[in-house]
Amino acid sequence: MISKFIFNNQYLFDELPESDKNLLTGAMKTKNYRKNEPIFTDGTKPNGVYYLNEGKIKKYKVDNDGREQIIYIYSSGEFFGYSAILSNESYGDTTSTLENSVISFISKDSFLDILSQSSVLSRLLLKSLSHEFSVMANLIAVLSHRTVRERAALSLLILHDKYKSNDAPDEEVFITLSRVDLANMVGTARETLARIINDFKQEKLIRSEGRKIQIINFKQLIHIANFY
Repeated sequence: MISKFIFNNQYLFDELPESDKNLLTGAMKTKNYRKNEPIFTDGTKPNGVYYLNEGKIKKYKVDNDGREQIIYIYSSGEFFGYSAILSNESYGDTTSTLENSVISFISKDSFLDILSQSSVLSRLLLKSLSHEFSVMANLIAVLSHRTVRERAALSLLILHDKYKSNDAPDEEVFITLSRVDLANMVGTARETLARIINDFKQEKLIRSEGRKIQIINFKQLIHIANFY
């Protein structure tokens, strides 16, 4: 059930024919980004798309009071920024790095040229956009009617999926998102989140050390998230 709240487009690159992969990689320019470095901002015109090689990226909106609401977190192997190119509109959100990251950039002209040559990429992007819309709709529907405790539980479950390694699925998963970013994802004050995290620890649902969080009782956390 948690899958309906998790968007992931890592399959985009994996499912492409080798010739299409070569076109994309040939057009990529790779750059190292430091933690908390912006990539693009809400309202600016897109000049290309991005592929995350290593690291984590947050996608968020800022309200009139300057508060962030984290919408999504990208993991390595995902493309981002392409919806603005396809819709020919400005970026509808802001992205920045959560940790040191390696990101490849494909210019708008190169991306559209590759897209015109690849029917497979076109189909996969349409699938990805449809999936993203469905996930966002599910999140809005659930998060707008849930308590902070329920939202915190659901956010931790989503983050567990984002921080696990596809190359080592049996490896222990540690969520390393800062408390500020976690509070911005849950949509609450940092102090409120701290109390909930402490409650989860006392109830032996999670263990934490510094900023690291590890889920140890999935069944109960799913029950608290209340998304059946």
